[in-house]
Amino acid sequence: MSLHRHCQIIYAVVLLILALVGILLVVIPAKEMETPPENMYGIVLDAGSSHTSMYIYKWPADKQNGTGIVTQHSKCHGEGGGISSYAGAPGDAARSLEACLEQAVKDIPKSRHHQTPLYLGATAGMRLLNEVNATESQRVLKEVENKLRSYPFDFKEASVLNGKEEGAYGWATVNYLLENFVKYGFVGRWLNPGSETTGALDLGGASTQITFETSEEVEDKDNVMELKLYGRTYRLYTQSFLCYGQVQILQRLLAHLITTQGVKPVVLHPCYPRQYNTFIKLGEDVFDSPCTKRYRPAQFDPQMSVSVVGTGDYQSCRDNVKLLFSFDNCSYSKCSFDGVFQPTLRGRFMAFSAFFYTLSQMNQLTDISITSPSRMEEAIVRICNMTFSELTENPNLKEKFIKHSCAMSNYIRVLLLQGYGFNERSFSSISFQIKAGGASVGWALGYMLNLSNMVPEQRLGLMKALPIEPWRGILFLFIAILLIVLGYLLMMIYRNSKTKEGMV
Repeated sequence: MSLHRHCQIIYAVVLLILALVGILLVVIPAKEMETPPENMYGIVLDAGSSHTSMYIYKWPADKQNGTGIVTQHSKCHGEGGGISSYAGAPGDAARSLEACLEQAVKDIPKSRHHQTPLYLGATAGMRLLNEVNATESQRVLKEVENKLRSYPFDFKEASVLNGKEEGAYGWATVNYLLENFVKYGFVGRWLNPGSETTGALDLGGASTQITFETSEEVEDKDNVMELKLYGRTYRLYTQSFLCYGQVQILQRLLAHLITTQGVKPVVLHPCYPRQYNTFIKLGEDVFDSPCTKRYRPAQFDPQMSVSVVGTGDYQSCRDNVKLLFSFDNCSYSKCSFDGVFQPTLRGRFMAFSAFFYTLSQMNQLTDISITSPSRMEEAIVRICNMTFSELTENPNLKEKFIKHSCAMSNYIRVLLLQGYGFNERSFSSISFQIKAGGASVGWALGYMLNLSNMVPEQRLGLMKALPIEPWRGILFLFIAILLIVLGYLLMMIYRNSKTKEGMV
């Protein structure tokens, strides 16, 4: 055999080996490298009765059992009042949201704008407006919707939450922040801790909500709501009391006092501090609200100005606040108040929003730690006996809130103890908080947790050495080389055999 032919065979064998090695390198599974998932974002506008707040949430694309692990990315407090306060003022409700929406455009990466769901949930303020003027309520909501659609996000809805939803989503927020649903374990994995859930007590401007998990039969099915979060279904008792929020309860108390004392130029207010007096108009400040409709005199001048004089009388204040509740009629086995069924309280509770602010104010004014009903009453008596000048000695407290400290303290006491049924033993199970885990406590985060079930789940990205199309091309090239080399070697072997036969 000639040297030339030997060289050809060696080249062919080398190519054969290279082709085999190339195919093995391409075909044998490479270690799949997990790439960090991109964050998804969501925006919730909490359109409350007194103001609108915007919360931006984010969660990794590889969600835990169908629900995103959501954290608060940023927040913004809107300008002016709640959107319901702009009834009869076209354009103003939409304009009040602009500053926060512009902030959202900057806070969320541009590449995620079109994938970011945008929701607005209105609460008790809009529920009240809907009762008074459904047409105006719809107009305000449509105006707000048009504004939201003009931004580069994935607008989903602008709606009015019912009381059950507001309560249940607040409960979801509390338990998420307390890591009762899921927590990050020391082994670097998300774990379901199996903890007992915590009840939620929310006090807004126009309504108050109580929500907790229960195994008892709920006699009024309107009080039942189920939430599915992190692969589990939770059965909740939830009740929202419209007209029992901070703003409306104070307005109802004033209406009750005016009705009781008669419509006259001066009204004595036992919950206002001594040395304090103010002027109000019977219409816009008292009887225009649907919550004061039952107290409205048959005839009165809405423009009439009335002087309200504080008397600082603890006992009279408490008695008048109690008259705003009805504890008499109950058609169920047990009730909280106003004939509403409530199962037995269980477990721990978190009280937030105006509950927190009122308790914080009580503590600042008296230096009494509110750890029991008796300590609470001690603080209330001291507050109600203070004059206006004594109350305003604390520079951290604003006058517009300080004048209501006696009324709100008494209201919260009646609501928690006689209304919901907390006692000397169970009162200590309530924690009063405004933040937990670095996030604000309210219904918006729970709303986002629930809505994130509807965001398409993305798996962790898997990276090989090459993208799939080039990988297939290279594999085809190596196979082609292999076949050509095999063909060439077979041809060489055939020729050699023929040459030997000729020599014989």
